Formats: sequence, C-alpha cells, structure tokens
Amino acid sequence: MGGVLLPFLLLALFSLHRFGFVSGLDSSQVSTLRLERIQKHLHKINKPPVFTIESPDGDIIDCVHKRKQPALDHPLLKNHKIQKVPPSMPAGMKTMKKEGGGGEEEEELTRDSKSNNTSKNAEVVLKGAWQMWHRNGTRCPRGTVPIRRSSVDDVLRAKSLFDFGKKKQQRKFGLAGRRADAPDVVSGNGHEHAIAYTGTSQEVYGARATINVWDPSIQVVNEFSLSQIWVLSGSFDGSDLNSIEAGWQVSPELYGDSRPRLFTYWTSDSYQATGCYNLLCAGFIQTNSRVAIGAAISPVSSYASNQYDITILIWKDPKKGNWWMGFGDNTLVGYWPAELFTHLADHATMVEWGGEVVNSRVNGEHTSTQMGSGHFAEDGFGKASYFRNLEIVDSDNSLTSAQGISTLAENTNCYNIKSSYNNEWGTHFYYGGPGRNPQCP
Repeated sequence: MGGVLLPFLLLALFSLHRFGFVSGLDSSQVSTLRLERIQKHLHKINKPPVFTIESPDGDIIDCVHKRKQPALDHPLLKNHKIQKVPPSMPAGMKTMKKEGGGGEEEEELTRDSKSNNTSKNAEVVLKGAWQMWHRNGTRCPRGTVPIRRSSVDDVLRAKSLFDFGKKKQQRKFGLAGRRADAPDVVSGNGHEHAIAYTGTSQEVYGARATINVWDPSIQVVNEFSLSQIWVLSGSFDGSDLNSIEAGWQVSPELYGDSRPRLFTYWTSDSYQATGCYNLLCAGFIQTNSRVAIGAAISPVSSYASNQYDITILIWKDPKKGNWWMGFGDNTLVGYWPAELFTHLADHATMVEWGGEVVNSRVNGEHTSTQMGSGHFAEDGFGKASYFRNLEIVDSDNSLTSAQGISTLAENTNCYNIKSSYNNEWGTHFYYGGPGRNPQCP
C-alpha cells in the first residue's frame, strides 16, 4: 500500500483501537520504501549496545557507550567533550551524584515522612518513585548510558517519520483579559494547560519542583497527558522560542502503552524543526548509567493512598553554560549543551510548571483524557495532583522559593489549578481534572 494512504489507515486504526493501543502496522500494509526509510532512521538513533536489558514492562534498554550516544551526531557537537559533572551546583541543595548508587540510592530517594500539608488523611504517605527497568537488579555497566530502543511500531504510530518524537507545532493565540506577560500557551491544535508561571522581567537560570506521579487515562492514542517544567526564553509569537522541558507523561502514540514515563524535550525554534523527546534525536547528552529517559516510572500514586513523587531540577552551569537535569534528590542525568540554543545560551526569561493534555475533540466532544490524577485541584492532597516546593535558580546560582507566581487554565470546567504556600511545601499547587464532564461538554 502506498505511503500516501498510510495516514488514513492509521487514523482508522486509531479509531478502531480507541482503548486498546495498537502496536503498529505489519509490513504488508506499509510500502517498502517507507519501511526502508524507517529502518534507516532507527539505525541512526538505535546505537549498537554494549549490553541489553529487557525491562519487566517490555521495554528494551540498550546500554550504549557514552561516546556513541545519539547526541554527539549533532553537527554543532562534533567536537564536544562530554562534561562529566557541572563544577557549580546550585547553592541550597545537597551535592548531586554523577552515577546512581543502586539500592542505597533508591533508599535515599524514598521519603517515608508523613505530610501534614492540608491533608486530613494521616495514612497517606509520600514516597519517591523510581523506574521499572532495573527492578530485577540488572544495571548498565559504567561508561555506558541506558537508551530505550525504538521500534518500527513506535514510528508507525506517529503521523510521519518527520513527526516521530516531536511535539506538534503549536499555533499561538492571545487570551482576552490576560496579563500581557503571561505565557501564550493557547494553541490551535487542542493543547490545554493548567500551569503556574513566573513573570518575564527577571533573568532565570533554572527551576526545580517535586511532582507526584499518576497514570491518567487517555481517550485516544494520539492524545497525551503530561506534567512538566518548562524553562523558556525567546518570543511566544515568533519562531525563535527556546524551551527546555522535563517531567512525566503518558503518551500511547509515543510509547505504545499507558504507563507514566520520565521524559525530556527541547527546541530552539518554537517546535518547528529542532529538538525532540528524550534521545530520539541528537541533542541531550546523557551522563548517568542508572536513569533511562523515556522509561516507565514506578510505582505511581493512588487515590487516597500512598503518593509517589519525583523531583526534577533544570539549571544552567554558570561556568560551562550547559543546562543540566537532575532527577530525584541527588542524581544528575545529563545536560543540554549551550550550543543547541540561541536565547537560552544566555539565560531563561520564564519558567512554567504544570499539566498539559491534547484535546482532539473526537465526535465533537471534549476529550475525557485526564490531567494529573483526573481530579480537580480542590480535592487536595492524596486525590489531586500536585507540584510542591517550586524553586528557581537565580543569577547567583542559588535556589530560592518561587515567589509571585501566576496561574493559568484555559477551561476550568475541564482542568483547573489552585496555588498556595506553607512552610513545608513552600510555593505549591494542586491541578488537573477529568476532561469531559457535564460542565465540560
């Protein structure tokens, strides 16, 4: 079958398999030329492994020599020397590790202290979430980095080979009555948000927050639900927006299942041609052998029960200029080299924290894809999703509590957000919602 008809066939399959996520098309349904192009692309991003691990959830994790990872294929990074560790950590935090510490590290990441935050349910406990692929004790050897292997099926779920691993470009529109310095996030392709954000009048050099992890339901395979930090600079209404993003997401189209996964993203041209999710293109340089970007996070939070969360830190090394990512309390994952960016080569002008979903309006109705836990912000601790301990990195490379944040949700009958402050959680907010309901038709 010709490649021209493939998008229509995929659309039909998406509708037929609305709740059972398809694994792709077999080779008899795809043109030979298209398959050859897909295989060529996969050969470029799936580097030869030193060691391979099969995750309990079905993922294949390739342990690739760190100097053979996809990032170094980028033309701007041909002579790049991998930075092992940033010389200057943000002040006000524990020293972070280059490598994970196995069981000891996982124990450090588990917080068993009970929260006295606004919750009346004393049995609800906060704990740290980790990843599924090394639950059986198998680890990548030192000197390698774990990379989730991509398959033909993964590419076939995308709209096209060009779109594989990329966010769909968002066309921006203004929102009447909104502050002039608010982020222009309302898009023409159905993206909806519930976010907190800083103003644009300051220079920002990073951000951190702790986010509890859920497994929201997704209505159709080409929709997603994510919770992340955005570090931004450039113009929202132009083609030069720079963005660095990290958090967790559920994306059946990207991953082929409904598990929440650790993810990253970057772009230097408003999502047009540069950047991608995770390690699906050249760019992000991984330095850690124990954290697999794109791998499932486990365990996840449960309604009125244990809450599992992850801490994400993104900050600019003041000496080398690279943007580093931390995961958990003390683990460095890797960095986005300064060479990738224009505006972010200097500093960020805005940070956003919060949730995003795609609303494709199947049958003309609002999607029932959930944001966060699927519950509104007012349900509070143990029921609604949260971001806690929002912090920014200032020009002195110090972490400070985020002050004076604003919030934005396009349709509060579908998804909403409520921010607050206390001594334990600092600046924090609850957010999310069920999507379609009687007030959100």
